[in-house]
Amino acid sequence: MAASSAVSNGRLGLPFASFSKKAFLLPSLKIASQSQLFGIRHLKVTQKMRIAVQATGDAVQASTTTSQEEALEWAKKDNRRLLHVVYRVGDLDKTIRFYTECLGMKLLRKRDIPEEKYTNAFLGYGPEDTNFVVELTYNYGVDKYDIGTGFGHFGIAVEDAAKTVDLIRAKGGKVTREPGPVKGGKTVIAFIEDPDGYKFEILERDPTPEPLCQVMLRVGDLDRSIEFYKKAYGMELLRTRDNPEYKYTVAMMGYGPEDRTAVLELTYNYGVKEYEKGNAYGQIAIGTDDVYKTAEVIKLCGGKVTREPGPLPGISTKITSCLDPDGWKTVFVDNIDFAKELE
Repeated sequence: MAASSAVSNGRLGLPFASFSKKAFLLPSLKIASQSQLFGIRHLKVTQKMRIAVQATGDAVQASTTTSQEEALEWAKKDNRRLLHVVYRVGDLDKTIRFYTECLGMKLLRKRDIPEEKYTNAFLGYGPEDTNFVVELTYNYGVDKYDIGTGFGHFGIAVEDAAKTVDLIRAKGGKVTREPGPVKGGKTVIAFIEDPDGYKFEILERDPTPEPLCQVMLRVGDLDRSIEFYKKAYGMELLRTRDNPEYKYTVAMMGYGPEDRTAVLELTYNYGVKEYEKGNAYGQIAIGTDDVYKTAEVIKLCGGKVTREPGPLPGISTKITSCLDPDGWKTVFVDNIDFAKELE
């Protein structure tokens, strides 16, 4: 208030420094009345300014809240689906043979980039414009990778788990868990490993249009991850399952029902907060109608954007990439550009 009074009196041409003791003792009703009058006006103006500033602040906060709500709502309504999962292999031809002969996948296309010294192979159970597929990456001269402890497995739905496992074993595949009911449940499952050590869970289910049905990743805080994937990625929490006997909880998240679309399985092991990522697993790619809006929503939700949205050199497909709270990478790809890439 002292600063306000000094300014007020200064505006009257009567700064405090100009007052002498004698001047204060002289009766000056005119000056006193002017000061009192200004003080009343100043109080009213100050109150009005405070009200205006408060109203402006409330409006800005309300606008920001509204824009955030609109952004999160847009993410839920965006046309999204899991496109492919990317990971590195040491012998591309060997892995392609295993996936086609043992797992029943089809080689959809290959892409060699000699200037960057790598080759991609896309495999799956249906065309890329409708199905979730794997994107294998072979880096020239690199024949081994560290899978780490964070990556879990891929899931493949089959009608007969025992028959599938017998075929894989006959082809020289490694079976790490024989077919049988899942712990604490009735679904028949089995586990096998591919030539690079990636685990595949074989799930016995009714026929589905999306046999490549899961990617399992381990996380350090399940509730945090669920909220992030719901808000930043617009996914739906499909279900959770807690297994206290075996000290873990899983959350299934995705853009559609488990029996018809590929989903992300997040696993929390009691008390484990961090995992080694290794250098083998790459990322999941998700389609979007707008990579620019997607990046903004991710930032609003506290996600780390590692590649700002824009076209890729050479092919002009617009993408943006980011990390979740545990450091798992996701790439969002423009839907129209992706469709053109497949033509």
